[in-house]
Amino acid sequence: MSTPRVVAVSRDETHRFSKVPAESITLVAGIGVLGDAHAGTLVQHRFDSRRDPTQPNLRQVHLIGSELFADAREMGYDLGPGDLGENVLTAGLDLHALPTDTLLDLGGPVVRLTGQRNPCVLINRFRPGLLKVVLARADGTPLGRAVSSASPDAATAPVIRRAGVMSVVERGGEVVPGQSITVTLPDEPHVPLVAM
Repeated sequence: MSTPRVVAVSRDETHRFSKVPAESITLVAGIGVLGDAHAGTLVQHRFDSRRDPTQPNLRQVHLIGSELFADAREMGYDLGPGDLGENVLTAGLDLHALPTDTLLDLGGPVVRLTGQRNPCVLINRFRPGLLKVVLARADGTPLGRAVSSASPDAATAPVIRRAGVMSVVERGGEVVPGQSITVTLPDEPHVPLVAM
């Protein structure tokens, strides 16, 4: 596998499904991406903030592997940077295989992984049928509908989520495409990333 690197960066000041590609983004420790709708110390995700606006923001920076875009293309979906709402598009790194609390040094700025993005119906609203690209059963059978982590269906047939991972900013700074990514695993025992 090639050296992990940043492929593209995106942000958006408003709560929309997709984000706007940028030449660079600035990460702020404990806050997120400067100028992004999801930045803040408290939860900014619209659904979660309606339930409890006092929760800490564990979704400050969203990362997706560009390998997903290649798989989507094979299934007839042409995706570009920011399309799935990610702030950082990576290459050469299996983000979903990393444990909770893994540190990713993005060329100076550092994020800590907090969980997997749980894909929802908004993906199908963005592109009809796209959910099956990012959500499947462990046997590879695509799912065309969202599945909650608490669903009995998910407990009996494990679900693989590929819509990216969420993180918080541990050290701020500027992130630009082309920067290499250094991975630091947490102490064992490792805890798998869970849907959030």
